[in-house]
Amino acid sequence: MLWLVTATVIVLALPGISAAQTYPNRPLRIILALPAGGAPDVVARILGNKLSEQLGQSVIVDARPGGSGVIAAEITKNAPADGYTLLLAGTTVFATLPALKPRLSYNIDKDFTALTRVASVTNVLAVHPSLGVGSVAELVKLAKARPGQLNYGGGNGGASHLAGEMFNLLAGVKTVHVPYKGTVLAFNDLIAGQLQFIVSAPVVVMPHAKTGKIKVIATTGAKRDPLLPDLPTVADVLPDFESTLWWGVAVPVKTPAVIVKKLHAEIVKAMQSPEVRELLAKQGTTAHAESPAEFTAFIKAERERIARVSRQVGITLD
Repeated sequence: MLWLVTATVIVLALPGISAAQTYPNRPLRIILALPAGGAPDVVARILGNKLSEQLGQSVIVDARPGGSGVIAAEITKNAPADGYTLLLAGTTVFATLPALKPRLSYNIDKDFTALTRVASVTNVLAVHPSLGVGSVAELVKLAKARPGQLNYGGGNGGASHLAGEMFNLLAGVKTVHVPYKGTVLAFNDLIAGQLQFIVSAPVVVMPHAKTGKIKVIATTGAKRDPLLPDLPTVADVLPDFESTLWWGVAVPVKTPAVIVKKLHAEIVKAMQSPEVRELLAKQGTTAHAESPAEFTAFIKAERERIARVSRQVGITLD
């Protein structure tokens, strides 16, 4: 009887082993949960190019914005669990929506296998030049003088939204969040003067700051960003303020373990390569490579932190 059980286990394992031996034998697709052109798009393309080089297959970055990342999550969730469809998303998809939205069309714990966080970046606080402010203290003073008249933008429940509400809470002011499908779209309206300030990634903001179209007044990490050492932090004026962006990769939950292991190893190899780290550093971004268990624990901690902050500022999502 023992030999029969052993044989059965071997037979059941053969499809996964066979798939791993031939994987990948066609192009891979990275589903991007945000619009093309922003920091996560840059991260996805740098990662995709390196994976393509390592695996000998094309890696296509497929931007599917909308629904604060829900559309991208649904596409990945419903894709064949064969290792050829990856989700690259950030805080909103992995932590914010699961923490704040009671009715969600995906379950990040049950529908996906988290592989690793791949990158993070300290945001910057940027204002339109017409405001005439050059510091966080001046922005706070103006917001107090004009309650409800200053607008900022970003995805509903996203990092920019949470940062704006944290600013309101800690500064004791009332500014107005204008929801967008992505921060890049909000940033275009900041340049046009339809928004007064924004919290966004340096890769999006800094090129326009150099042309004078917008003004960057602070970074949003707990400490000064070594890549932007001349900028003060929001926390210098508003202690406890911190807003960073991070992105990670996941696959559909039923992806064979042997393929998950191989794919994870290749992503870690890519993110640890000096070439990728240098390319990301030029964008003001830090590369990460961690185990699935570490990434899963990080997601859980972020979800709990966001739920706690959101309760304090009264953010709810229907």
